[in-house]
Amino acid sequence: MADADPVTVLQAEQPGAAGRAATRRRAFAIVALVLGLAALGYGLWDYFVGARRVTTDNAYVGADSAQVTPLVAAAVISVQVRETQIVRAGDVLVVLDQEDLKLALTQAEAQLGTAIRRVAGYYANSRALEAQIIARNADISAAHARLASADADLARARVDLNRRQALAKSGAVSGDELTNAVNSNAAAVASVAVARAAVAQAQAQSGFAAGSKAINTALISGTTPEQNPEVRAARAAVEKARLDLARTMIRAPIGGVVTRKTVQVGQRVAPGASLMTIVPVETAFVDANFKEGQLQKVQVGQPVALTSDIYGSNVVYHGRVTGLSGGTGAAFALIPAQNATGNWIKVVQRLPVRITLDPRELRAHPLRIGLSMDVDIDTSGNNEAPKAAPIG
Repeated sequence: MADADPVTVLQAEQPGAAGRAATRRRAFAIVALVLGLAALGYGLWDYFVGARRVTTDNAYVGADSAQVTPLVAAAVISVQVRETQIVRAGDVLVVLDQEDLKLALTQAEAQLGTAIRRVAGYYANSRALEAQIIARNADISAAHARLASADADLARARVDLNRRQALAKSGAVSGDELTNAVNSNAAAVASVAVARAAVAQAQAQSGFAAGSKAINTALISGTTPEQNPEVRAARAAVEKARLDLARTMIRAPIGGVVTRKTVQVGQRVAPGASLMTIVPVETAFVDANFKEGQLQKVQVGQPVALTSDIYGSNVVYHGRVTGLSGGTGAAFALIPAQNATGNWIKVVQRLPVRITLDPRELRAHPLRIGLSMDVDIDTSGNNEAPKAAPIG
């Protein structure tokens, strides 16, 4: 077979190569067009949508949880809940031993009865002291009358003695009569002294009765038997003992999920000891840590869309921005960063943004504290943050 002419072969191959080159050019053109359209689309999206949204995945679920602590010291006789159990506000969580507190209540009630009777005695004593003062005033009057009689007897005895002394010089009065007159005068002087002492004693007794009346009046003045301070103090002690008894039933302060339960039956608890924590999952919020450069347009009230890792992107939560923290996490660290150094390097800071969630969505898809969230804030709205009240 004869060899083919090279010129003829070259002419036959040129149309195929030209076709492949044209195909490559069309493919490159299509790719360039697609990339251009994609870039244009992204630019339009970034200008009209992306520039009006800020996002972060540095966000975590939080809640204002409640610490359950006893208010009285007693032994635990029953624990009514378990870890992860959902409770409502007012449900009994722990029951403490009541016997000691029942005795304290009985003692306080007895002391209240004693106080009521003691105060009633004050009022009765007041009337008795009033009568005693009247009697002592009468004794003073009687003592003065006896003193006047004794003074009269003394005057008469003195006149008798003077007369007999005058007659004794002439022998008209015997020695016995003169002696009797002297004795009568001395007895009258003594009687006057006794009468004066009786007056002083009656006055002293009257003063003592008046002082007792004043003391008793101070105990009951300006109040009624029911409002007397002693009765009120005793009644307050009863109420405290009754309140302490009621506090042996430890109830849930809020509704939520029981977590961090440390209490056990038989344990003796002291006031303030942490027994468990109640997490209110239906009022959970999200703290999203945005970079400081993302917060220029973030304002209170702006709508937020959120997704969680636990449910995935199919469940979208809706919320609102309710506030921005007063400082960055580094500023409130246990050991704050010291930037006044020679080898300082600027680090972009993050500021927590508080976001509240829709309670209905939380009931449908409950969250737990610490779960990760993806946050997308729509900053296109012209929401104004509430003005702060003036200081001072």
